[in-house]
Amino acid sequence: MLPTLPGFDLPAFVASTLAEDLGTGLPGGGHDVTSESVIPPDACFVGVMESREAMIVAGLPIAAEFFRHLDPNCRIELLCRDGDPVTPGTALMRLAGKARALLTAERSALNTVQHLSGIATMTRQYVDAMAGRATLLDTRKTIPGLRVLEKYATRMGGATNYRMGLWDAAMIKDNHVAVAGGVGPAVARAKAAGVQRIICEVDRLDQIEPAIVAGATHILLDNMTLPLLTQAVALVAGRAATEASGGVRLDTIGPIAASGVDFISVGRLMQSAPAADIGLDFELVRES
Repeated sequence: MLPTLPGFDLPAFVASTLAEDLGTGLPGGGHDVTSESVIPPDACFVGVMESREAMIVAGLPIAAEFFRHLDPNCRIELLCRDGDPVTPGTALMRLAGKARALLTAERSALNTVQHLSGIATMTRQYVDAMAGRATLLDTRKTIPGLRVLEKYATRMGGATNYRMGLWDAAMIKDNHVAVAGGVGPAVARAKAAGVQRIICEVDRLDQIEPAIVAGATHILLDNMTLPLLTQAVALVAGRAATEASGGVRLDTIGPIAASGVDFISVGRLMQSAPAADIGLDFELVRES
């Protein structure tokens, strides 16, 4: 079953990704020169997509759409669900159809599921390192055009989506504060404008009280040391949500989670996740 992806046009994404690979609209483009010259038009393939390392699967139904786009009659069986942990050598997808179409779609399909599974896998590593303390948040540090897919992948890994964009919450950062004349005035302006979710970034303890008094609903504690984080959580005292952010790594997120913060945001979930190692092997269907 395809995932629900509000705001994302999956058919357009599939079509544009394939068009990029095929060179549609470019001189001499618009076709797979290798498959057309080497593979007979009536040849059929069967194939299996499988993991080559331990991972969290994400994007498998999306990858299947590339094959269906070029061969609507191909047969596809998804053998795992997004969010499943798998071991090396696990069969993820079984498919059969026109050889030319499957080969043309192969790279786009693999790129997508490898990228999203890589994000989900790294996300799960961070979630596990938190040992049930605090909630992991993703960020807006996404590849342009892929935000909805990448944030879907972090959910498959166990994270909670933060802001989807600039529209669904106010996040007051240092540059906003500098122009507004302070944390208090910046938060007060957002509240006066009727904004419901007001996230305010602070990097000093003395900024916390003005932010809360002015109406901040979420205090982002930026690049604070562990002792400062602990003090900050005590100062907030449950009057707003607290979030640790900045420079969080896999080896530091455990102690940060133990500081008492409600949330921890990690930009590297999407910026730095390596692609998962996934292979796809085809065999020619021979007529008896």
